[in-house]
Amino acid sequence: MPIIPLNDAHNLPRWRQPVTLLFLMAIAMPLAFATWNALLNNFVIEAAGFDGVDIGWLHTVREIPGFLAIGVIYIIIFMREQTLGLLSLIFLGVGTALTGYFPTLTGLLIMTMISSIGFHYYETVNQSLQLQWLSKERAPQMLGWLVAAGSAASLVAYGALVLTWQLYDLSYNFVYVTAGGLCTLIAIFCWNAYPQFETPNPQIKKMVLRRRYWLYYALQFMSGARRQVFVVFAAFMMVELFGFEVHEITLLFLVNYVITIVVAPMIGRWIGIFGERNMLVIEYIGLTLIFLAYGGIYYFGWGAVIGAFLYVMNHVFFSMAFAIKTYFQKIADPADIAPTAAVAFTINHIAAVFLPAGLGYLWIVSPGGVYWLAAAMALGSLLLSFMIPRDPCPGHETVFARVIPAPAE
Repeated sequence: MPIIPLNDAHNLPRWRQPVTLLFLMAIAMPLAFATWNALLNNFVIEAAGFDGVDIGWLHTVREIPGFLAIGVIYIIIFMREQTLGLLSLIFLGVGTALTGYFPTLTGLLIMTMISSIGFHYYETVNQSLQLQWLSKERAPQMLGWLVAAGSAASLVAYGALVLTWQLYDLSYNFVYVTAGGLCTLIAIFCWNAYPQFETPNPQIKKMVLRRRYWLYYALQFMSGARRQVFVVFAAFMMVELFGFEVHEITLLFLVNYVITIVVAPMIGRWIGIFGERNMLVIEYIGLTLIFLAYGGIYYFGWGAVIGAFLYVMNHVFFSMAFAIKTYFQKIADPADIAPTAAVAFTINHIAAVFLPAGLGYLWIVSPGGVYWLAAAMALGSLLLSFMIPRDPCPGHETVFARVIPAPAE
């Protein structure tokens, strides 16, 4: 593939420019991952007889590659980030396609590990490429549109499931192979159709830990810990407690993504207007209240309608999280973006490695307690968000820092 400087990419046809490549990758990933996620809870319960402990262990295994995302730093010494991102999408697609053929705990753990390597390494590289390829002025709005594009792809996948699952009596194998195959084909097309884009700021190819990024690291850690409760147990609860079937849980996901397609670009615009601090404060207040209400489902015996409403609202508030990305973009040395994205992704997954399994045991004893613990995590994130300055920049990363040129270390 030819190498083209990023500053010259505007001379290419629009369909071959970096932003278009970001959109294609944003579409490919959820075709595989969203389908895997939509079928997972029904598949593991119906085909593999999972309980709360089993699903906890599966998600712990799924998060191990996220914890090891720091390895991206060393891989990009030998491989370009763009190439690694597309190769990771192929791993995700192949792992998803094979999932239905291994309906046992051991088989699912292996297939989950393969697809998860692809997912987490793609997400690490994708975050780095987004922040390198998008200007600080355009980033909030464009990230909103990229989230919306991914949601649209998920919407197509979920819509197809809702319309065809019962009508054509589809099998898990067929759906997994179709979704994983589409993701793989898009990645192969991008590999062959796009040149390699050379950014003007060469990335540091070693681990970077800077004291002035400490708040960004803390926000990433709390985000990863809190997200596990939603990812692991929210949809699982809808199947286990309320008996949702595949087409019903998929319809719930579908509603989520319809809303996200509309809301995500608006959130991007609001971040540009009101700033990262205000948007994150709103997100964490909302999530604290939602997790408290989730616990109330078990304490007060609320029904499936309340559970579904909370699930949708949870997803809406989570879509504000890319404000953490734009906060980092504003405070970062441009050469730090790739190594810090890898470090931050590892930090984000520290809790993810042990929380799902540990919470699986708590789930057996007190499902409501799992959500109240998540509410405490959201409250901790809220306290951290107040430390973001209104106008973050290098040398003014937190409200405690003076506005001075940022040191090298």
